[in-house]
Amino acid sequence: MKFYMEQCETCKYNLRILNKLKNEIPDEATISHLVEVFKIFGDNTRIRILWTLFDKELCVYDIAEALNMSQSAISHQLSTLKQARLIKARRDGKNAFYSLDDDHVKRIIEQVLIHIDEK
Repeated sequence: MKFYMEQCETCKYNLRILNKLKNEIPDEATISHLVEVFKIFGDNTRIRILWTLFDKELCVYDIAEALNMSQSAISHQLSTLKQARLIKARRDGKNAFYSLDDDHVKRIIEQVLIHIDEK
């Protein structure tokens, strides 16, 4: 059953698009997962870490130096980012090197920046 609304004179939404969006609302599990990912992005330190990893792979020491923070604080945040699958780690002997999990992470941040800069 499709839900149709009268067209708003102020917004002038395209009814076909509006109905498509209303009929394709994700299930609760998907929405909950989406909320959790956005919570991860809602932390200054984690955003700064992701930014430092945009086009490079770094160890905890290098990230801590770049952000002027303790390795312990960085390690804690890296764990959260890794659990959310926003970063990945590669081991080389005793050292772990971190990088963005994939290009999607960078694109999410870039898209938000574009949105912020819109006038």
